[in-house]
Amino acid sequence: MNIIILGPPGAGKGTQARHLVETRGMVQLSTGDMLREAKTSGSEMGLRVAEVMARGELVTDEIVIGLIHEKILQGGGTGFIFDGFPRTLAQADALGELLEATGQDLDAVIELEVDDETLVKRVVNRAAEAEAAGEPVRADDNAESMRTRLMEYYKKTSPLIGYYYAKGDLSKVDGLAAIDAVQTSIESVLDKVHS
Repeated sequence: MNIIILGPPGAGKGTQARHLVETRGMVQLSTGDMLREAKTSGSEMGLRVAEVMARGELVTDEIVIGLIHEKILQGGGTGFIFDGFPRTLAQADALGELLEATGQDLDAVIELEVDDETLVKRVVNRAAEAEAAGEPVRADDNAESMRTRLMEYYKKTSPLIGYYYAKGDLSKVDGLAAIDAVQTSIESVLDKVHS
């Protein structure tokens, strides 16, 4: 089973993906993790990634799709969770072509629905708690940075919601519910798809 989890920054995509890795044996494909791993791998693709990143440039869609292709060919687990990818319509098309070429399907796209102002408050509170506990605070964990990240999400990534809705793959889940309630909602979506 292959799924995409969509939602703005801070919606809990990573938390939910980790839960599915633990409970269903799925493999989480996080583009950030894959790029860091590739950079130090010494593979041909890894050398390309390292060169691009050393120049301070963004890694192309072609390279990211190449890395995902490698991971799919390695297999493992009971399917993949695409976390942070695709981010654009062009990437969604490329992922669809890749899955088809490797004999895979996209089984579900889950959108974590959230309220922007609640997300901003969540990030500000998280930063305040971390600071109070003497833990490091991410540089972008503040209201202004969060609003900028949300605007970027709505410009580039939110069109995917309509794209996957039109394909009949999209399910919506209340991303502001308690973590275990969100997990239960996602599990029921996946059980329906799987049955």
